Amino acid sequence: MSAIILSAIWGVVMMFGGVFFKKTSTPKYWAIAGLIIILAANILEFSGRPLFNIDTKGMLGFENFGLHFNTIALFCTLIYFLLNGRDIEKVGKHVSEYFALIFFVLCGVAVASSYKSLLMLFLGIEIMSIPLYILTGSDKLNLKSNEASLKYFLMGAFSTGIMLMGITFLYGGNTFGSFNIDTIKLGLGSLPVMIAIGLVLLIVAMSFKVSAAPFHFWTPDVYDGAPTVFTSFMATVVKVAGFIAFIRLFQNALGLMQAQWQMLIVIITAATLIIGNLTAVFQQSVKRMLAYSSIAQAGFMLLSLFALNDTAKEGLILYSIAYSLASIGLFAILVRMKDYTIEGFNGLSKTQPVLAFTATIFLLSLTGIPLTAGFTAKFYMLVAALKNGHQFWLVILAVICAAISAYYYFKVIQAMYFKEPSADAHHQMDVPSSFKWLLIFTAAIIIILGIMPGLVIDWLYYLVQLASYHHQLSTMN
Repeated sequence: MSAIILSAIWGVVMMFGGVFFKKTSTPKYWAIAGLIIILAANILEFSGRPLFNIDTKGMLGFENFGLHFNTIALFCTLIYFLLNGRDIEKVGKHVSEYFALIFFVLCGVAVASSYKSLLMLFLGIEIMSIPLYILTGSDKLNLKSNEASLKYFLMGAFSTGIMLMGITFLYGGNTFGSFNIDTIKLGLGSLPVMIAIGLVLLIVAMSFKVSAAPFHFWTPDVYDGAPTVFTSFMATVVKVAGFIAFIRLFQNALGLMQAQWQMLIVIITAATLIIGNLTAVFQQSVKRMLAYSSIAQAGFMLLSLFALNDTAKEGLILYSIAYSLASIGLFAILVRMKDYTIEGFNGLSKTQPVLAFTATIFLLSLTGIPLTAGFTAKFYMLVAALKNGHQFWLVILAVICAAISAYYYFKVIQAMYFKEPSADAHHQMDVPSSFKWLLIFTAAIIIILGIMPGLVIDWLYYLVQLASYHHQLSTMN
């Protein structure tokens, strides 16, 4: 609850603060300060000391999984602000409003990670999406940005309509006449027709939101057309939040009916892995390649939905921070490049060795090379799928697609280290020393989590352990 309320409040503060902020750099510092406050409040709530005790009438539930993801999302957004704060200032004149919209998105992220009612699921997804439509078109003088914003809005509105229809069918087929996801549990057996239709519509709508194939077609154009600094946020924190909402719905409401809907998820997962990786191979623009790469990464995250066990939840949490930090770091480097093509990275190791080294760490993590968080996250996903005991071929396909991804990721590494830079390449890049240290810090986190994933995963069980500890104390007294 703390993250929801404080994100909304700070979004309003940033929105009205634009009237009083005289320097373009001031909103960045206010945004970072606000994010630190929200992160601290969320950690307090995670440790059992919430700032707000509000009766949500069973519409929201604040559990380990959601609160832990909120912490990761807020931390990744803090890294994003620190790395890209100066770049957000360069997008346009309304700097404070850009930060305000991002805080409103974080409010939606917190709702999507904590909902217990289908109505709150709808509100959370829409609170996340609507500010993104504006941020996508924030570069008003760029026709690609305007086109991307319109396409994103139309596709988002279409998928929202499908989601509402799916919610309607689930409500109509629910014998309890409730939107609460806990009342939809039906147990094993055949699905009622209305529940089945609602289930399919919700899968389609959520697949739109997380850019899973074959509902991914908006993603490359939107990510490519949006200002690069906002593409970074859209492709990481927002995408992963969609998966958290996805897995909450299917585990809590539809988990007992897994046998009936699992094959549909298998088909979507396989299509996402194949289309995302094969299309990324042929891209010459690194930004567009990362857009298709995000589709491929969505395929791996869909394995958690296919498996739907404790290992899958652990893997999704680890994947959230591994994928988000690596992509945020890569986009932060990309936004400072004059040329977004792979040739634009030629010889980067000779002119900007720190950027080349950290970019290599990020690319290796996205590939899934050992000793990086990306490898451990993908390992957890594959183990979760194997534990499920069905569709062994899907695990083999995921491994093959991970090998294919090495080709297009390593093309960038090859350009940085084995090709000569052009005469004027990279010399005019704006790379302050603080930016380099932040990149090194981000890369270090990825390496540390690759070696010790328990630093993230163990927190999933913190509240359970805390409750057990308090119970033991009360028993002793």
